[in-house]
Amino acid sequence: MTRPNSPWRWPDCRVLPDASPCVLPPQEAALVVRSNLGTDPRLPELASGFRPGKQPVIAQDYLAVTANPLATQAGCRVLHQGGSAMDAAVAVQLVLGLVEPQSSGIGGGAFILHYDASTGQLQSYDGRETAPAASSENDLRLISASDPNPLHPRLAHPFLSARASGRSIGTPGVLRMLEMAHQDYGRQTWSSLFEPAIQIATEGFVISPRMAAAIRTARNDLLRDPDASAYFLNPDLSAKSVGTVLRNPDYAATLATIAREGAQAFYIGPIAESIVNKIKVNRGSDHAPVAMTPGLTELSDLANYRAARREPVCRPYRQTIICGMGPPSTGGIAVAQTLGILENFDLKAHRPSVVQSDGGRPTVTGIHVISEAQRLAYADRYRYVADTDFVPLPGLGVDTLLDPGYLASRAALISTQQSMGVAKPGVFANTQAQGDNTSEGNGTTHISLVDRAGNVVVMTSTIESGMGSFHFTRGFLLNNQLTDFSFQPADSLGPIANRLQPLKRPASSMSPTLVFHRKADGSRGDFLMATGSPGGPSIIQYVVKTLVSVLDWGLDAQQATSMVNFGAGNSPTTHVGGEHPAIDPEIDPKADPKAAPKADPIVSGLRALGHTVSTAAQSSGVATIVRLPNASEPSTPATPKRSVYVGGVDPRREGVALGGQPRLDQ
Repeated sequence: MTRPNSPWRWPDCRVLPDASPCVLPPQEAALVVRSNLGTDPRLPELASGFRPGKQPVIAQDYLAVTANPLATQAGCRVLHQGGSAMDAAVAVQLVLGLVEPQSSGIGGGAFILHYDASTGQLQSYDGRETAPAASSENDLRLISASDPNPLHPRLAHPFLSARASGRSIGTPGVLRMLEMAHQDYGRQTWSSLFEPAIQIATEGFVISPRMAAAIRTARNDLLRDPDASAYFLNPDLSAKSVGTVLRNPDYAATLATIAREGAQAFYIGPIAESIVNKIKVNRGSDHAPVAMTPGLTELSDLANYRAARREPVCRPYRQTIICGMGPPSTGGIAVAQTLGILENFDLKAHRPSVVQSDGGRPTVTGIHVISEAQRLAYADRYRYVADTDFVPLPGLGVDTLLDPGYLASRAALISTQQSMGVAKPGVFANTQAQGDNTSEGNGTTHISLVDRAGNVVVMTSTIESGMGSFHFTRGFLLNNQLTDFSFQPADSLGPIANRLQPLKRPASSMSPTLVFHRKADGSRGDFLMATGSPGGPSIIQYVVKTLVSVLDWGLDAQQATSMVNFGAGNSPTTHVGGEHPAIDPEIDPKADPKAAPKADPIVSGLRALGHTVSTAAQSSGVATIVRLPNASEPSTPATPKRSVYVGGVDPRREGVALGGQPRLDQ
């Protein structure tokens, strides 16, 4: 398992005088994917290796965990200056849209869960993109009703490709959502939160390895958009490389307008006009002069977009309460269903072996049982869960899908001796016949934040696939989120819940998650844990792995985050992340014909149970915070121990955790 060395380092960052706790630590070498290890083809972004030996970050007052050091530093500074977790979320997202544009940005959408420590109130926010009002259910598979030529999600020709055309672009929602949430829970002024991103965009930043890889991979698609080509490519049309200093004055100007005038300036006026004009483009650039299928978005779609406050999805799990995002996210329900099924098994008996800083090796039985539970949850997800403003859930809705008796009956379908391969969805009385949908592929990022008052934000945001739709305007990329809808409106079983409909929000696997202690009376107690991840449909697997690692196996925040990624959608294939140093991945014979066949004992054990196993590299980006008593302080009835926050950042991406008054005396 060779790991080529790389001389690349994050550059030293200028530290503001009032930001001394938010100094970036010395950075290790860039992530390096092993030369013989392919990326999981299900994933929307390239896997980028693994940084072994990461240690948890322990902070007394506040903590920020994101997938990019500059974004973490911006959030940490806001928290250090007395800003709320929601203030920090705004600042972090604006920086991420600049330094990690392949994953998220103001041209996309997001979900937020917020916990108010003073009142105990839990609120979720929906900033998911919407389909244009002029949409029809066949817009992702046919050019028009009069033109029978089919669109296709992966065809290279942009005229016939749903993703590379304007047809894929949903009305962005992240700014409306951030403004709504900031009005509810912000402390600092809206405009001040734009300053970090504006400063970095103006002064420039260094292209990181992940961003460079994303540009290189998307080069041919970016060529079709003259604005994208001018920004991401060199004058000779080669991809800008690692270490290049990149400035984005257009993004700075866009943010300055929104900072001054509010989110409305994005949805009405010149910025909105630029977005619509870009969506309606029907021809590529001079460097790639090909026809392109224009989208159907009008100025009225942007002007009429509204974010929404939603009811979180909460369910008991052992001695905790797990809370996630409800529809149009499928993640909250799928995570809760998986855990509800797993509650019927003794997972502590299958704790990983050789536990160390990277989390250790999971057991065959542990992977098997968890993957089987996930198959059952995904089966329901693909059949029933979509935007409930358009398609209702079975029975009484969330309560029906999370009913303990129903989940116990699902658990009874799991054999410890043999994989079920493909699970069937549950059957509910008086439910319309529906087809199955498996579309989705998010280019995504996740943020976990806690402020001085104990308020918590978890936010997962996205532009769908890596580099979105490749359409670039005013310094930011536009999403291709509408390709998360089913390309087929129906199958032999009936209409598909996640079919495209006007103004509908596509289903998503994004799973920002909060965990609370469970009181003796069963009610929700104090905050315990925050987590979430990017990763398309695999997000659910990454989040479940992290939750089980902490709650059942007793791992710390970093161990749980670093832990081997494993799990399954509703297919015979079980995934075991071969990028992790604890796993000996199978070598692709196409990449190395001389390699001798071999299999990690975990892989062999799973195959003996009937699993098809993939050891392709996984591209998670888990960001975790766990709240624990401070073991270094004495405790008396008069002076109980204060809590500390323990942060874990995914070693598979470039992020860091930074906090106030770090405590190293563990």
